[in-house]
Amino acid sequence: MSNGNLYLGFDFSTQQIKVLAIDDQLKVQYEFAVKFDVDLPEYKTQGGAHISSDKSTVTTPTIMWVQAFDMVLDKMKNSDFPFSNVAGISGSGQQHGSVYWKRGAKETLQNLNPSMTLKEQLKNCFSIGDSPIWMDSSTRKQCDDLEKAVGGTQKLSDITGSIAFERFTGNQIAKIYQTKSTEYTNTERISLVSSFAASLLIGLYAPIDESDGSGMNLMNIKTRDWSEECLKACGKDLRERLGSIVPSRTVVGKISRYYVDRYGFNIDCLITAFTGDNPSSLAGIAPKQGDIILSLGTSDVLFLWITDPNPGLAGHIFVNPVDTKAYMALLCFKNSSLTRERICKEVADGSWSQFSNSLKSTPMGNNGNIGIYFDVMEIQPLAVGVYRYDDKGQQVPSFDKDVEIRAVLESQIMARRNYSEMLGFNISSGTRVIATGGASSNVEILQVISDIFNCNVYVKDVVNSASLGAAIRAKQGCMGNKSKFDDIVKNIEEPVCVAKPTPGSDKIYNDMCKRYKRLEEEIAKNFV
Repeated sequence: MSNGNLYLGFDFSTQQIKVLAIDDQLKVQYEFAVKFDVDLPEYKTQGGAHISSDKSTVTTPTIMWVQAFDMVLDKMKNSDFPFSNVAGISGSGQQHGSVYWKRGAKETLQNLNPSMTLKEQLKNCFSIGDSPIWMDSSTRKQCDDLEKAVGGTQKLSDITGSIAFERFTGNQIAKIYQTKSTEYTNTERISLVSSFAASLLIGLYAPIDESDGSGMNLMNIKTRDWSEECLKACGKDLRERLGSIVPSRTVVGKISRYYVDRYGFNIDCLITAFTGDNPSSLAGIAPKQGDIILSLGTSDVLFLWITDPNPGLAGHIFVNPVDTKAYMALLCFKNSSLTRERICKEVADGSWSQFSNSLKSTPMGNNGNIGIYFDVMEIQPLAVGVYRYDDKGQQVPSFDKDVEIRAVLESQIMARRNYSEMLGFNISSGTRVIATGGASSNVEILQVISDIFNCNVYVKDVVNSASLGAAIRAKQGCMGNKSKFDDIVKNIEEPVCVAKPTPGSDKIYNDMCKRYKRLEEEIAKNFV
């Protein structure tokens, strides 16, 4: 328990609202959560969402988020949480979700009555009752229209950091503009989930931050401003409805008087711009410039801290949330732990010990054998199927057990390295790979990662990285514009080095990665 300053980090995620409080030493002191399906069953959500019968349209009731926010604050109050100690607040929201404020909602936000809940006062403030979220895939037409409007797929990526994705906010707005014109006309402000949550706290429309804003297919990542050609392609008077963009570390205001009177917050509590959950997770892991974060899970996700981005047809480039001059790249791979688990079951009797022994008994480079394993349609490249090649590049029907195990892991990690480099990441002698997630406990897997990336691998298990990153950013906001992120997190627990490259690994895998890339490109041609 802390008697000093506290910093809150909210996370408005897909399935819950979570908040944690850290002290000046960045130690977690309190945690609270409201789970949508369990705590708010009246909304009949599944995994926090409403999913259409054809699975393509996925939304969440906006007012449910408001009620859940009421509930989490009430939980804190009932636990005698020391609201008056909170010096700063920030947060994260699930990326790509959007909120549509009805005309007149701003006045309601500015005049909240502390004797009433937020839900009671805001229930009629949204022109679109169900917010589109990241799981939605109903905007293919709008994606095609946007890419055509700006001059093609690569041109859109050059401008916004990503090709057009169905879940991205610009395309969601375009669909509403085209299919719900009355509701669009009656919309006063469009927020992301992140800026919507910040708006609740300051009692005004909070601006969108650069990092989350760069995940919309609407922002020019070089100028850090809205792209006029993208805005024009997606909706009328869209700049006015979106408002301004601010650097992610901007203090967007002090807490609304509503929370001072209702809960006892300090009237001088500062609200730092909320950002997306992925950028916030980057902050929560507290990396250094040049680090690679590899989350090994159902989907493997790569976060890269980069200074010279090279937007392409794969992955995403976002503005870095903790360094105003840098960027973060994000790459997601569908065929990850489930594929590794399938191979483990089929050839190692489901034993990870046997899996590890096979990795130890086979040489780096697998004697030239390369396997490519896409059990489901991959994101990059767009391809599916299992392909095996011998050392001469000839396709073969099967591998021996030990070869198969090393092949599935090497292929996955070579793909992670190749796509990192394609987005502009340069692996150097000082590069660290920080591994998180389930497979980060397997030393042999980490050794293969170290050998292929030719750099040291560290392990850091951060629970609730998005809300922790938000709390750290709240402190950063309170410290002022001159404060450096590295100084703020200098006392946080450092990751542990668990693997170093085997001598000679660079010579083997430099060539292997090039071979893998050529083979993958040949496979992808069949799916164009």
